[in-house]
Amino acid sequence: MTWNVQIGINPLSWMNDDLPSLGGETPLETALREGKEIGYEGFELGNKFPKDGPGLKAKLDEFGLACVSGWYSGFLAEVQAGQSNADAVAAEIARCKAHMSKLQFNGVKVVVYGECAGTVQGQIDTPVSKRPTFATEALWQAYAERLNAFGEHLLSSYGIKLAYHHHMGAYVESPADVDKLMALTDPAKVFLLFDTGHAYFGGAVNPVTLLEKHVKRVVHVHCKDVRTSVIAQARNDSWSFLNGVINGTFTVPGDGSIDYMAALTVLKNAGYEGWLVVEAEQDPAVAPSYAYAKKGFDTLRGLVDSLA
Repeated sequence: MTWNVQIGINPLSWMNDDLPSLGGETPLETALREGKEIGYEGFELGNKFPKDGPGLKAKLDEFGLACVSGWYSGFLAEVQAGQSNADAVAAEIARCKAHMSKLQFNGVKVVVYGECAGTVQGQIDTPVSKRPTFATEALWQAYAERLNAFGEHLLSSYGIKLAYHHHMGAYVESPADVDKLMALTDPAKVFLLFDTGHAYFGGAVNPVTLLEKHVKRVVHVHCKDVRTSVIAQARNDSWSFLNGVINGTFTVPGDGSIDYMAALTVLKNAGYEGWLVVEAEQDPAVAPSYAYAKKGFDTLRGLVDSLA
């Protein structure tokens, strides 16, 4: 019996939004054409895609590709002075309208929620060890309540699930952070984007163990492999997230040390039927886009077929 998953890719293999010097000169059409040729069924979004729903659909239709999802920079972790929880959620609801409408127009079912309040992930001179954290249980609880309200709005207004992306340099980074977030949020309103690479870099000795714990909440998966020796150096030398990217902390499935057969087996056994998205921030001058995108696809395709 065929396992009902689709394999997509993030344009980071060709161009990096946070570090435009990495592949910034590459046209979007090059990524789309090569991705389709390799066998990918869809793309996640990046800064070079059309910003309106019809324009985005037209561009992807040119290449016979689906819109997988798109990153949304949320700011619910920190409330402004004098602002209530309800006010903070209302501001986020207003701010997200154009992005969510674009995703809805393109049939997207999950949005990548990246918490950007206080994050250091885009600061090349700031170590990830300087990331923000919640100082009290009350702050954690209030954040969960805001996420629940926002997630409920996305479902009721757009039919889109909030897939929370645990991320280096942000409030939710470590396995303990993921555990806490899942414990405090409503499983019917807030879901999990599981990122294998961020799980390992964030402290999961074995990302599959963390995945097993929360697989019932997973609605989206980023398949990012890791170079363990580079991550060890990044930790020891207190690198920023972006310096880690430049120096090769991440790579595509099949080129690192994560056990993807074990991870995919957990997903299949749990009934996961979403996207598997190759996402590996690298310098295309060092890791040629086409070759690495193909390696990631071939690795996942082979494993998925073997599990069918």
